[in-house]
Amino acid sequence: MRLFAAVLPPDDVIQDLADAVAPLRGLPAGQRLRWTAPANWHLTLAFYGEVDEERLPALRERLARAAAHTAPFALSLAGAGQFGRGRALWAGVQGDVRDLGFLASRAEAAARRAGLRLEEHRRYRPHLSLARSGRGAAPPDVRPVLEALDGYRGRSWPVEELALVHSRLPRSGIPGEQPRYETAARWRLGVSG
Repeated sequence: MRLFAAVLPPDDVIQDLADAVAPLRGLPAGQRLRWTAPANWHLTLAFYGEVDEERLPALRERLARAAAHTAPFALSLAGAGQFGRGRALWAGVQGDVRDLGFLASRAEAAARRAGLRLEEHRRYRPHLSLARSGRGAAPPDVRPVLEALDGYRGRSWPVEELALVHSRLPRSGIPGEQPRYETAARWRLGVSG
């Protein structure tokens, strides 16, 4: 199973951002991007890749502990940025970002303690991926999109759960088809057992 740990914003937070992003798809730069469906929007904490079934119980146990040792905290989505000079466009995160970073570290440590081999540790940069440029194509100048989202400020919400998400990669071969994400498990923050 291809898995990752994430924070899933509530539906109304997703809808508010989707409403702000919708007109940007029609901008010249926006038309050259592959936009992620709002149903797939999330804040990745740790990406695990392919996880063998025999490692799954240990991973779940360790993630439950990570959640129990993390008190709920508040976040909001705000602003935007890019990775790779327009190759990836993202919405920013504000609020208790330090607590989000602690949860990300715990989710990564949980995987290592469960025996998963992860890529080399990188500094956590909280973001919500919105769009990517096409492969092989020169990335568009996304400055107009970034400028339009610069003033975006979503409402604050209480982060109360850690989610384990199953990523199902597309198999149809249809260009632009996106993975499907299914929540495999959830744990309440600050709650043991």
